[in-house]
Amino acid sequence: MDSEQPFDGPGNTIRVTAVVNGLVQGVGFRYWVMRRALKLGLTGTVVNRADGSVLITAEGLPSAVDGLLEQVRSPSAPGAVHDVEEHRSAATGEFEGFAAG
Repeated sequence: MDSEQPFDGPGNTIRVTAVVNGLVQGVGFRYWVMRRALKLGLTGTVVNRADGSVLITAEGLPSAVDGLLEQVRSPSAPGAVHDVEEHRSAATGEFEGFAAG
């Protein structure tokens, strides 16, 4: 992906897949993420993983994706986020809304 390309125009959506590690299960983290993602106009899912991490898959404008990740990394996030591993790719458009699974 060319970092010089303008991304925030119509149709310029991206996908981020982020694994959030820390104390993020059993603290309302998924529903907190879902509410913020919906406010930012993102589509996707947030689910608990068996290893105690949370997987976020979000699609939308890069500025909205960045905003969500900034909030996930902030001290105001429920629990204690220790690390966020993220991967960006082209959006697939497969989601109609944002759901917590």
